Amino acid sequence: MNSILEDFKLAFRTGNVLNQIIIINVVIFAIFGVLGVLFTLGGERALFLAISNYLSLPSALDQLIIQPWSLITYFFFHQGFFHILWNMLFMFWFGRIISEYLGQNKLMALYVWGGIGGGLLYLLAYNLLPYFEGAVANSYLLGASGGVVAIVVGAATFQPNYVVPLFLIGPVKLKYIAAFTVLLSFIQSTGNNAGGEIAHLGGAVVGYILIKQLQKGNDWSVPLAKSILWIKSLFKPQPTIKVSYKKKQKTTAGPTRTSSKSSSRSSFDKTPQDEIDRILDKISEKGYDALSKEEKQKLFNASKD
Repeated sequence: MNSILEDFKLAFRTGNVLNQIIIINVVIFAIFGVLGVLFTLGGERALFLAISNYLSLPSALDQLIIQPWSLITYFFFHQGFFHILWNMLFMFWFGRIISEYLGQNKLMALYVWGGIGGGLLYLLAYNLLPYFEGAVANSYLLGASGGVVAIVVGAATFQPNYVVPLFLIGPVKLKYIAAFTVLLSFIQSTGNNAGGEIAHLGGAVVGYILIKQLQKGNDWSVPLAKSILWIKSLFKPQPTIKVSYKKKQKTTAGPTRTSSKSSSRSSFDKTPQDEIDRILDKISEKGYDALSKEEKQKLFNASKD
């Protein structure tokens, strides 16, 4: 168990956003999987479903008003093994392309904005289209697929001719994978998983727009990255700075001597934590592979503290 916790700890220390997103989704899935069994055995299945609904995105606007957080929490919440399996596999396969070419912050932006965009399109469709009128009261959206499709379409928009080897099919260009994903979601938008398919379409639109805006110089990841850094700063202990004053001694005769040592400069030297923060910022901007051998060793040593 300790080794698993250390692996999780190292994933968050190194700033690998792809691993972090997958870990958060898997951990939440595991926790609620266990709770679901315990609540069911205890005869409280209805209570468990009520708790789950507070993490899922309701299509009814009067319910959304009292649980606005669900516009974020829904795309970290899954029910069903294959539901999370396919989402995380697609996240891993196509998230690596975004991380390699655009960096960690762009991956996070695609996932979060794609999830929000998918949720908003779901809400619009269920509250404006007559076809969904009878389903509004009891419909909830959950799963990371809106953000995942945003990553797939974003990768295809940035690198349309990137070749992906598919099992039993062979090499396929990324633009065809993205086009097929969007077309299939549209065709199935009136089926049993209509809400999820509509969220896919919302994520696809966001993924395309985000990359096109990035190519024009508008980086949607900046406000998100700043918000995350601000949240992290709330939980980071602030160092206390001590200022000392030393009275100079008067000399009555002889030339004035100056020391070759400067004690005042040492108070401005970087602390070990400052060095780790600098390395983590570098990983966030350029990726783990951009670190030097010395920086990787420092990060590894810090992870064992």
